[in-house]
Amino acid sequence: MRASWKKYSLKFVRPARTSRGEMTEHTVYYIQLSENDKVSWGETAPLPGLSIDDLDTIELKLDMCCDLINEGLPIDLLPTDGFPSIEFGFETAHLSHARKNPFEVFQTPFYFQNKNIPINGLVWMDTREGMFHQAIEKYEKGFKCIKFKIGALDFDEECRLLESVRKRANAFNMEIRLDANGAFKNDDVFKKLKELSRFEVHSIEQPIKQGQWDMMQEICAKSPIGVALDEELIGIDSLQISNLLKHISPPFIILKPTLLGGFKKSNQWINTAQELGIDWWATSALESNIGLNAIAQWCSSYELKIPQGLGTGGLYQNNIPSPLFVSAGEIGYNAGQSWDLKSIMET
Repeated sequence: MRASWKKYSLKFVRPARTSRGEMTEHTVYYIQLSENDKVSWGETAPLPGLSIDDLDTIELKLDMCCDLINEGLPIDLLPTDGFPSIEFGFETAHLSHARKNPFEVFQTPFYFQNKNIPINGLVWMDTREGMFHQAIEKYEKGFKCIKFKIGALDFDEECRLLESVRKRANAFNMEIRLDANGAFKNDDVFKKLKELSRFEVHSIEQPIKQGQWDMMQEICAKSPIGVALDEELIGIDSLQISNLLKHISPPFIILKPTLLGGFKKSNQWINTAQELGIDWWATSALESNIGLNAIAQWCSSYELKIPQGLGTGGLYQNNIPSPLFVSAGEIGYNAGQSWDLKSIMET
């Protein structure tokens, strides 16, 4: 088996804004495993300011991992500690290498039975009017769950936005999720959560910055809105998973395999959460279609009860053409369509 990697710059259709800042492009790395005539792919897609991967040394780490594989080291023995996005990339490539089709990662209904997965429609930060139009457009396209990135606008503006949206679609017709990306301050978080609860919100992701277990435990216990841990999970060692979930006791957790260290680690989170009665959903972390495809197939290995966060494929001008599609609030896989890797191969 031979391993190599290619660098690729994904260009956003429009700047992606969160409370952490703005992105116009996203650098990812495609891992290629080849053996005889068989080739498989994985994606390493760290997010600046959020991933724990050291972006200054990530290319050296990729070089080292590929060299070790080329020297005969088994992939599951690669020294990927501290680089969860690399672990995700090699795990995906390795899983698909064992399959008949290079883009089959898991033998699940999403891939084999054309079983679509309900997803939330994502509304990026913009002006209040811009966010309103994004939300209504997605609602009219069939999305029953809309997720709003909040925390960058004036809070009163965001409340007026949600009020306007609720006038167009009540809670029976549209579920609202919020993602604060840790933007709320400890001294005003309860006031804001109470105000937001007026709009019949399903959940809010990471209301305060991660690493404050005691404060987050209090928020989860008192919040009128279900709290979902997101950034809180990043960088947590396997031995700490149970301690964190027992201490904070959140209603929900959000799983991003690229940021957590792959599917094996994400499964640990799910197993522990289920033992504690904690619900979960998965979210892509701005991967291209290669990573998104793997995450969707993995999600389909579980009995999914709520919409997943897998609607980011349309964010890029130059995403990898693939059989993935989004229609009427669901993501699906059209097995009759081919992958087009020309853009990767030309880099």
